[in-house]
Amino acid sequence: MTELVKLDRLTKYFDIGRGQRVHAVDGISFAIHEGETLGLVGESGSGKSTLGKTLLGLHDKTSGTLTYRDEVLPARYRSADFQRLAHKMQMIFQDPYSSLNPRMTVGEIIAEGLRGKPMTGAQKQALVSEWLERVGLNAAHASRYPHEFSGGQRQRIGIARALIMEPEFVVCDEPISALDVSVQAQVVNLLNDLKTSMGLTMLFIAHDLSMVRYISDRMAVMYLGSLVEIGKASDVYFAPRHPYTEVLIASNPEPDPSTERQRASTAIQGEIPSPVNVPAGCRFAGRCPKVMPVCQQQTPQLIPLADEDRLVACHLYSQ
Repeated sequence: MTELVKLDRLTKYFDIGRGQRVHAVDGISFAIHEGETLGLVGESGSGKSTLGKTLLGLHDKTSGTLTYRDEVLPARYRSADFQRLAHKMQMIFQDPYSSLNPRMTVGEIIAEGLRGKPMTGAQKQALVSEWLERVGLNAAHASRYPHEFSGGQRQRIGIARALIMEPEFVVCDEPISALDVSVQAQVVNLLNDLKTSMGLTMLFIAHDLSMVRYISDRMAVMYLGSLVEIGKASDVYFAPRHPYTEVLIASNPEPDPSTERQRASTAIQGEIPSPVNVPAGCRFAGRCPKVMPVCQQQTPQLIPLADEDRLVACHLYSQ
């Protein structure tokens, strides 16, 4: 399969003064193949959204390289870079309330990315109407303002704004987390349909592991800025290898209330450590039920497992 996006030790630190740095994304390496959906999961604060925004240049890169179709993208984007890449890469944001300008009509919001295209006003209006209907809204909604819509409808507007540019690669930054459960499946099915019809490649960031398994071809697991496991979505979900992935998936609630009440508690012990000036060793060592002395001293590298299409960063598999 053709690699569309490739990360090589991509790093993003935030300096907070007095010699302290937040290790938001720390040496991440993986590739996203053309036409696939890669699901990215992990606890809050693990760096998922920062990684997605760094991929699209919304955050400057501290170090490492990001390649798009064999083109190495700049560490810091200029206005010209955003304009050039807007037709290739887009983002659907997490919060459908704050990501839409309340002073603009829905038609203006969706058409905003078309400013640089050689199109007449009538052509842009027709394209906006087409996309409103394509995401399940009405063309007459173009003259309304964001506050007149529900959360699910606003997220559909955000999807139309991103996909009207006809990009190849889309970062979906927890697009369903702020929505009611009844609306989440509708939005995910809409994204799936649009992915199929447009041939999109997606990075799907979410907390809901079951939903990520449903929509993704492969699943990657992040913890405290680092990648701990990546493989086929069904394999990672049903047969996790990293101890963090095991407890993360085990803590996922069962849909059957009777089963949920009867099963033993599998909550992850403790809180995710501070990402400021992270010490050496495995970042999960302080919470891991299978911790060994080496885990406190050496940082495990992401290595392939024998006879499996899987990469895991754990000393259990490097002995």
